[in-house]
Amino acid sequence: MDRRTKYRHLLWWIICLDLLTVIWLGYRYLDRKIPDELYVTESQEQQVKNVLDYPLLSFDDAITVSGDGSYLLSSRILGVIPFKDVKVIPTDSTTVLVSGSTVGIYMETDGVLVIDTGEIISEEGRAEEPAEKIIEPGDYIVAFNDEIIETKKDLVEDLEKLKQDTVELQVIRKGKKIPLSLSPVKDIKGEYKLGIWVRDNTQGIGTLTFVDQNGNYGALGHGISDVDTGELLHIDDGDLYQAQIVGIQKGSSGSPGELSGLIHYEAEKIIGSIEKNCEQGIYGKLSELPEELGLRKMEVAYKQELEIGPASILCCVDGTVREFDAEITRIDMNHEDTNKSFVIQVTDPELLELTGGIVQGMSGSPVIQNGKFVGAVTHVFIQDSTGGYGIFAENMLENI
Repeated sequence: MDRRTKYRHLLWWIICLDLLTVIWLGYRYLDRKIPDELYVTESQEQQVKNVLDYPLLSFDDAITVSGDGSYLLSSRILGVIPFKDVKVIPTDSTTVLVSGSTVGIYMETDGVLVIDTGEIISEEGRAEEPAEKIIEPGDYIVAFNDEIIETKKDLVEDLEKLKQDTVELQVIRKGKKIPLSLSPVKDIKGEYKLGIWVRDNTQGIGTLTFVDQNGNYGALGHGISDVDTGELLHIDDGDLYQAQIVGIQKGSSGSPGELSGLIHYEAEKIIGSIEKNCEQGIYGKLSELPEELGLRKMEVAYKQELEIGPASILCCVDGTVREFDAEITRIDMNHEDTNKSFVIQVTDPELLELTGGIVQGMSGSPVIQNGKFVGAVTHVFIQDSTGGYGIFAENMLENI
């Protein structure tokens, strides 16, 4: 085979790869723009048509109706290639109380979270690591020799009472409970050690997003993960507290800012319980509705109602919930990460002057457009603190 023939073959391979790449990117684009599900009220039929109106894509006239009143719209590319089924769910319009107030968060883990393993200097002066390749960061210790473990204190007390050279642990790993056996090491003080770093609670501040008519709330718009393991925290119990902002670290390119809050962990400051920590935020029930929450009654907008253009953010940066100008610059109807369903850009000069845009602690700030609650802020862009991601309101409401 001469050089010219090889060149032609290489050129054809490049063209084929380019064509496959274009097809794949086009498929991914359509998949991200066409949602898997749509909640629709009686007045939104035209909005559904607009959302599903894309070149090269057609929908069957016949529909498959399920027992719950929802129906499937089957789509095809070029009228031939099966693409996806869109589930359309009829629903009534929903009204909630949106907030934007800063709240304090305290959560206790379900068991004791293992952050990492480490070496112990034994009585003989040797460096040993008893938990190595047995316990993994992210494990939750829930039992020690058949004794239930709820806190670090429980674990320490059981170790102090230990009489044998081996212990049987029950841990939760990736949602499954598994038994482990290991041999603790006596350190230079003669005390048994497992060689692990653990945590049993977490605390911080965030933003209350909304409260429904039954007192159920949603906050943050994203789950709380452990700072060391990066894993979503499994919680056993938690409380929501009143909090106040005491300082602002302004955000800038490459350096996300932060709200500094003051939380008084006192019983009379508790305003609700934390019952759920999931990918879409934290959820629970409020026991009271203090005036500081700045609650406003507002209709919920479903994702097909969002538009590229002006919007606003409700947040608390100076002790009072206020509304600041923003703009929705991109909408992703079917993002695999629901926390990144749209892009929001702060345009309000006052908020930009105060915070530089979106800062840590503003997660959960309600996003308003056309007088409706459309979603919440979830992330800030590290290289551009004026912008960040948001989650659709309907995704948060699914967890109530």
